[in-house]
Amino acid sequence: MQTKTLSLYHIVKEPTIKKDKTPVLFMFHGYGSDENDLFSFATELQEELFIISVRAPYPMQPYGNAWYAIYFDAAQGKFSDDKQAIESRDKIANFIDEAIHAYDLDKDNVTLLGFSQGTILSYAVALSYPQKVKNVIALSGYINEDILVDNYKTNDFSKLNLYCSHGSVDQVIPVDWARKAPMLLSELGITSSLNEFPVGHGVAPQNFYQFKEWLSAHI
Repeated sequence: MQTKTLSLYHIVKEPTIKKDKTPVLFMFHGYGSDENDLFSFATELQEELFIISVRAPYPMQPYGNAWYAIYFDAAQGKFSDDKQAIESRDKIANFIDEAIHAYDLDKDNVTLLGFSQGTILSYAVALSYPQKVKNVIALSGYINEDILVDNYKTNDFSKLNLYCSHGSVDQVIPVDWARKAPMLLSELGITSSLNEFPVGHGVAPQNFYQFKEWLSAHI
């Protein structure tokens, strides 16, 4: 299939098992990476999925892309550009609608798979606009409450499912940040748990097989 020109650059993998309604999985890579990174999972995932791997909108030098800038300051340490993150949150929300229409996909069976910064944005989209998302696979990220829409706690999360995992020795995003997610989600009435693996900032093979099995039960 010819990849369509939409508001965010992306690559696609069509399903090899066709259904009346086609479930879709969107992939959102981490800081400094690109759409090819997570796409390496695509051939190993469920054959009925239409997979769309999205490139973040802000190019970096000398290569890679970001969903928002991260600054390094001697006084403040490392901090995120939340204004840019909010813009990316809404770009993704808009892109989901665009892609569903362009590729004729099932709007009621949408999965977001993120890694690191892509997970932070996946959380932000799902908690801000839960009517657009059925499942989130949140790898090596955390919930940034500062980039969620106002009054997000009043949203209906009854159809939202989350799989969360993190490396217990992650040197980029501390596992303690990720451990807050199930508590925050519980306050919203969302049942989840954090699956920890003895790795750094990456996805262990057993992590992949676990979330793949989880996805089979939820698409």
